[in-house]
Amino acid sequence: MAQLVPPHNSEQVKPLLLPEAHRPEERKRAEKLRKIPLDSRTVSDLFMLAMGAYTPLDGFMGHDDWRGSCLDMKLTTGVFWPIPITLSVDNDLANSIHVEEEIALVDAESGDILAVMEVREKYSIDKKREAEHVYRTADPKHPGVAKVLQQGDVNLAGPVFVLGEGEYPTKYPNLYIRPAQARAMFLERGWSNVAAFQTRNPMHRSHEHLVKIAVEVSDGVFIHQVLGKLKPGDIPADVRTRAIQAMIDNYFRPGTVIQAGYPIEMRYAGPREALLHALIRQNFGCSYLIVGRDHAGVGDYYGPFDAQHVFDQLWPGALHTKPLKIDVTFYCRKCYGMATAKTCPHDPQYHISISGTQQRQMLSSNADIPPEFSRPEVVAILKEYYASLRSAGRA
Repeated sequence: MAQLVPPHNSEQVKPLLLPEAHRPEERKRAEKLRKIPLDSRTVSDLFMLAMGAYTPLDGFMGHDDWRGSCLDMKLTTGVFWPIPITLSVDNDLANSIHVEEEIALVDAESGDILAVMEVREKYSIDKKREAEHVYRTADPKHPGVAKVLQQGDVNLAGPVFVLGEGEYPTKYPNLYIRPAQARAMFLERGWSNVAAFQTRNPMHRSHEHLVKIAVEVSDGVFIHQVLGKLKPGDIPADVRTRAIQAMIDNYFRPGTVIQAGYPIEMRYAGPREALLHALIRQNFGCSYLIVGRDHAGVGDYYGPFDAQHVFDQLWPGALHTKPLKIDVTFYCRKCYGMATAKTCPHDPQYHISISGTQQRQMLSSNADIPPEFSRPEVVAILKEYYASLRSAGRA
């Protein structure tokens, strides 16, 4: 019988989504509660709580858990947690809310009521301190730091029960897979040793090489892509999904990979976010997370392998999911194939470096993309998308 890694500090995954039969009545009740608007990052975190991806959390963190997560990557219980999951409001709104009051959490963009929360704590936060510990910088040009600095000065804490998951299940019906579903899928296939591959880009040859290495050392790979809000210029999830599927259909043996998506919004926190990604994948049942060059990084804020080295700083038992550390990958004209810095003996002049940023630049300029860089089936889908942008004057 296949045995998967256990959920993070829990015997089972803990989704906070209210059973469907109870939702209509609770929505009516929530209409009468004070409504608190949520930004896109907090909405994303709420959906992650709903599906159980943030097991064992039961809601948004109180002061001591916020502080411990920032400083020591530990909750007050001693449980490992590398990035605080919080809900912030401005001072005026915080002053009008009472501890033990129930509030309705609302998507600021759509106006939809998403959840009900019991406020058990209100506390002021040191944004600069959070940024410096979690992101290793307080530079407001860092997109994750900018989000922290823009949030309200007071955090509200307490348990939540979620009334819906937004448009994700209907927009991505075959892609939106919850942790409990993923675990069932793995067990149905007899997989116990599963590797996860995080991506917010269509897969180019370097990504393909990383996943194929993981296929060799695991029962199967969970290609797990970001469905939440991305940076400007990133390729939308529906286009990315088609491109990834084209690669799977043409260049992977059937039954070796599963493509899925989840509603996280990237923080670009580099090493800390790599740890959070591993924790989430443990809840999904994955034994390994592929960690390549500059995982969850942005700009030059982190070293190329900081996200690998940070796993070596964890204490025993912090995480069951381990990093599958892989060196820089590239196409070598001398090897006539993909290689890494650990396997290729040839001079860098023979190497074709590959990155998502380069691929987007080439597509934007309608440049030819060589097969050493990306598979032609993938390129065809991406070129069609960029042609549509140019015809609409948005390229």
